[in-house]
Amino acid sequence: MTTDRDCPCGPDAVRDQAAWWFARARDGELSSEEHAEFEAWLSAHDPHAHEYRLLQNLWGAADLLPRARLEALCEPDAPTPLPAPSSPARRTFARYAVAASLVAMVVGTSLYFGLDPQPDYSADFATAVGERRQVALPDGSVLDLNGRTRLKVHFFSATRQVELTEGEAMFSVEHDTSRPFVVQTGNGSVTVTGTRFDVRRDPTRTLVAVESGTVKVKGTAGEQGNQVTLTAGLGSSIDASGNVMPASAVNTAAITAWRTGKLVFNDASLRDVVQEVSRYRAKPLRVSDGKAANLRLTSVFKSDDTDALLRALPSILPVAVRTLADGSQEIFSK
Repeated sequence: MTTDRDCPCGPDAVRDQAAWWFARARDGELSSEEHAEFEAWLSAHDPHAHEYRLLQNLWGAADLLPRARLEALCEPDAPTPLPAPSSPARRTFARYAVAASLVAMVVGTSLYFGLDPQPDYSADFATAVGERRQVALPDGSVLDLNGRTRLKVHFFSATRQVELTEGEAMFSVEHDTSRPFVVQTGNGSVTVTGTRFDVRRDPTRTLVAVESGTVKVKGTAGEQGNQVTLTAGLGSSIDASGNVMPASAVNTAAITAWRTGKLVFNDASLRDVVQEVSRYRAKPLRVSDGKAANLRLTSVFKSDDTDALLRALPSILPVAVRTLADGSQEIFSK
């Protein structure tokens, strides 16, 4: 994770650079060379992107202010003339000066009225046990929600944000370099501009698997470099303390088989099988400690008929299933 202290220049210089690029983009469309230079600057350090997006949000918030107040902002406070706008660089500097003044006023106004930048779009989505749901977002992105999933979506002018509070979702994100798509999971975040990836939030960890494109996984723990970049076929996890694990190869087809109502187990421990199956049942499934929990299973089952798995399990492994007083079930060794 990069911070202000990791940048070769201080925070004031970063803000100046962000404002320069912001004003330059509004002077006209960037050439391909300029666009490449801008993208390189934007991705070089996290504070670069943060300051630029903050400026975008604050500029958009100017719509909340009266027109007369905005016009007054452009009037000079003193009769000290700026250099004549005889070159593109000077015109850009003049726009930057106005932008900087506007930012200062918008910040003050927001603090005074207690306003935050308002999202362009907001929505909450949730699924019940065993339910699967597909959601189309206004930007063209598509979310596939697994059962027992809850998430919130907020679109701003400079970013698209999703808070996954529990469960699992497959994200098919519409490409937009100017508005990154960020999934927050409490102990970390996943950032993309356009790709397909799966995020699962369990009580003790977050799992990420990439089907196509590239994603950046960051943890909330403060260590420098606490992040990893994933491409197609790779996965990672974030533990409860916000530490990101190294990238590793994953079977994305098996991981995302839930989208077609399947549970795929490939040499999985019975302990892991029980944990996964419990997500699709109203009552938790348990496995007794010891030998039974360490048995291995390779098979495919339907996620909407986990009772069939329990009926078949004693014929596959040396185990039995019993129903407990609370209605839950336990698997134990024969």
